[in-house]
Amino acid sequence: MSQKILKIITSTNGDTSFSNQLSNAVIDKLVKADPETKVQTLDLTQTPLPYLTGSHINAVYTPADAHTPEQTEVLKYSDEAINTLLESDIIVIGVPLYNFGIPAVLKGWIDQVARAGKTFSYSPEGAKGLVTDKKVYLSIASGAIFSEGPYKSYDFSESYLRTVLGFLGMTDVTTFRVEGTAIPDFAANALPKALSSVEEFAF
Repeated sequence: MSQKILKIITSTNGDTSFSNQLSNAVIDKLVKADPETKVQTLDLTQTPLPYLTGSHINAVYTPADAHTPEQTEVLKYSDEAINTLLESDIIVIGVPLYNFGIPAVLKGWIDQVARAGKTFSYSPEGAKGLVTDKKVYLSIASGAIFSEGPYKSYDFSESYLRTVLGFLGMTDVTTFRVEGTAIPDFAANALPKALSSVEEFAF
C-alpha cells in the first residue's frame, strides 16, 4: 500500500518561499524512495481554516447525537481536517518563522485538529494522543539564525510544534531548517545548506 503525505503550506510567498522549497525537497526525496507515494496539499494561505469561536467550542462539548444542524455545520471544517490528518502517514509542514512563532493560519489548523475525543483523550492516567503511527517533518525558515547562538531562546516555533503534535500522539518529528536568509554573510548559502541537509538525511 502506498504511503500518503499531507503537505501543509503556511507561507504566503509561493514558489519563492524558503519553507516551501525545503518542504518540496523533503517530499521529493520521500517520493523518490517510494514512487507510489501520494501527496495531498493543504495550502492554508489559500484556504485557511476558521478560527475558533464560541459556537465552535459549544459544538465540541455537545454530544454528537445532540448536535443541531448549525453545530454540525460549524464542526465541518474540524471534522474534515481531522479526517485528512488521520488518513495521512507522513505530514510535512512548511513553517516560516513569524515574530518568533508560527503563522496564524497554522495555529488555526492546530486549533481545529486538536479536539478531545477525536485526536486526544483524557483518562485517570492523564491525556493520551490518538494520532499515532505518523511521521512529521518540519521545514522551518527564518531570516535570522535560531538553531544556535543568541537568538535560540527566541524561537517558539519548533518547541511549540513538538509539544502540541506530541500531545496529539505525533512524537516522531524531524526538523530541517533554512536560516540566516536575511543575513548578508549567510543568505547566499542558506538554502543550499538546508537542501544539502535533506539530501544527506537517511529517510
